[in-house]
Amino acid sequence: MPDAVRPLEQAEKDKLAADSRKADAEARKFEAEADEIRLRADKLKAELRIVAQVEESEVLRLRSLTMTTELEERSFQETFLSDKYQFSYRFAGGVDATSVKECVRTLDFWQRLCAVRSEYPKKVEILFTSPGGSVIDGMVLFDRIQEMRRSGFEVTTATYGMAASMAGILLQAGDTRVMHREAWVLIHEIAFGAIGKIGEIEDTVEWAKRIQERIKNIFVERAQAAHKSDPELHPHPLTKRTLEKNWKRTDWWLSSNEALEFGIVDEVR
Repeated sequence: MPDAVRPLEQAEKDKLAADSRKADAEARKFEAEADEIRLRADKLKAELRIVAQVEESEVLRLRSLTMTTELEERSFQETFLSDKYQFSYRFAGGVDATSVKECVRTLDFWQRLCAVRSEYPKKVEILFTSPGGSVIDGMVLFDRIQEMRRSGFEVTTATYGMAASMAGILLQAGDTRVMHREAWVLIHEIAFGAIGKIGEIEDTVEWAKRIQERIKNIFVERAQAAHKSDPELHPHPLTKRTLEKNWKRTDWWLSSNEALEFGIVDEVR
């Protein structure tokens, strides 16, 4: 038979109870430390979330600033660095109702802007690169330029490439007429179409002749005035006789030097 279990003495019982209490105390201590670690971990997680939010907010702020700066720069370039705010208009293409309307709209804008903003100089430039087109539509723009001049604007008309036909007439509209060195001016009799009875066609021809006479006057008057202001620069001012001789049933192309000599332009650049 196995030996009988020896009953524990009181001292051993006390020791076991003390060890149990010590173990319980250490367990509670570990639990408290674990709770503290969890709290610290939660705090760190919260701080990390705050940092992440701050970083995200800063990234968004910087991105917004960058976008704002880019938009402001683009807006600046599209406005104050554009031809529109440099008071320069590039008239490229044919002279017709649409192109004239667009140019007149820009002239109207400049005139209204200068009426309310005194810091803008009343100096405008219209640059023609045009094969010409409709005489009637072109004369709308011609008259609008004269209105600008009478209202105190200094208008420069210039050409790159060519100012042909109606565009050559519009070149005469400015205070100062400029040709770039390799540009050309084309002058010819006006072209038109007529449909109807013989009498109606004859009436149209007579009307076209009257228009053509006014065009002659535009060229000759400007040429003669240029000669008077600087006879050395414009030694052979255009006359009606010279004009009629050179454009009769043909196209009369003039280089920049020839146009300057005849007084058709004031300056070659």
